[in-house]
Amino acid sequence: MANLKEIRNRISSVSSTMQITSAMKMVSAAKLKKAQDTITAMRPYAEKLTELIQNISATLEGDASGAYAEQREVNNVLLVVVTSNRGLCGAFNANVIKATRQLIDGAYAGKNVDIITIGKKGYDAFHKTANVIENRSDLFDALTFDNTAAIAQQIMDAFIEGTYDKVEVIYNQFKNAATQIVITEQFLPLLPIESEETNVTSDYLFEPSKEEIILSLIPASLKTQLYKSVLDSNASEHGARMTAMHKATDNAKDLRDQLKLTYNKARQAAITNEILEIVGGAEALNN
Repeated sequence: MANLKEIRNRISSVSSTMQITSAMKMVSAAKLKKAQDTITAMRPYAEKLTELIQNISATLEGDASGAYAEQREVNNVLLVVVTSNRGLCGAFNANVIKATRQLIDGAYAGKNVDIITIGKKGYDAFHKTANVIENRSDLFDALTFDNTAAIAQQIMDAFIEGTYDKVEVIYNQFKNAATQIVITEQFLPLLPIESEETNVTSDYLFEPSKEEIILSLIPASLKTQLYKSVLDSNASEHGARMTAMHKATDNAKDLRDQLKLTYNKARQAAITNEILEIVGGAEALNN
C-alpha cells in the first residue's frame, strides 16, 4: 500500500485537476450559450433562403442554376473538413476525422481528393497522410460571415473553373449540448430542386427577371450554407467540451473520494500498528 505522503499528494493533484475541469466546464457553458443563440438565429434565415430559391426555380423552365449545378464525372473531389482548434472535447474531432477517412478510402477511393481544413485538429490529422491544400484555422479567431464567405467564394471559383467536380463539407451538426451529429453535406454541384414539393404562387412581378434573381441568390445561398455549417460546428464544439469537462469533473470527484477513503484506511492502519507496538513494548518491560 502506498504511504500516506504519496496518497496526500495524489489527493492534492486530483483536487487541482477537478478545479481546472470545473472551470473549463463553466467557460464552455458560457461560450455555448452565445454560439447556440447564433446558430439558432441563423437556421431560419438559411432555410428561408433555400425555400425562396426553390419556390422561384420551380416556376422556371430549364436549369436556371447555371454552372453551380453542372453535373460532371467525379474525378477531382474537394472535402472541407470542419474541426476545432483545441482538444478536450471528447470524440468531437475524432468523429469528423473518421468520417473523412471513410470517404477518402471508400466512396472516393482512386479519385483525386484535396482537403481544406477549418480547424487545427483536422490539419494535424491529415497534413501528413492526405493532400491538404489549405488550412483555415484562423477562421475561429474571427468567425464572421464575411470571413467565411471568402472561403466559400474561393471554393465556388474552383468549381466553376473545373478544378473540382464535387465539393462536400464534413462537420458536426449541433443538436444539443450532449449530442452532435456528424454530417456530410454536398456543397457543389447543387442538388436537383424538388419542384413538386413546393406550392408556388406565380402572381408576382419580378424585377429583374426570375433568372437573374436566381443567379444572384445562389452564391449568397452557398455562402450562407458554409457559414451555417461552421456555426453548427462551433456550437457543437462548446457543447462537446462542456459535456466532456462535466464527466471529467465527476470522475475526478469519484477518484478523490476513493483516495480519501484509502488514505483514512492507511492512516488508521498506521495508528493501529503504533498502538500495537506501544502495547508490545509495555508488555516486554513488564516481563
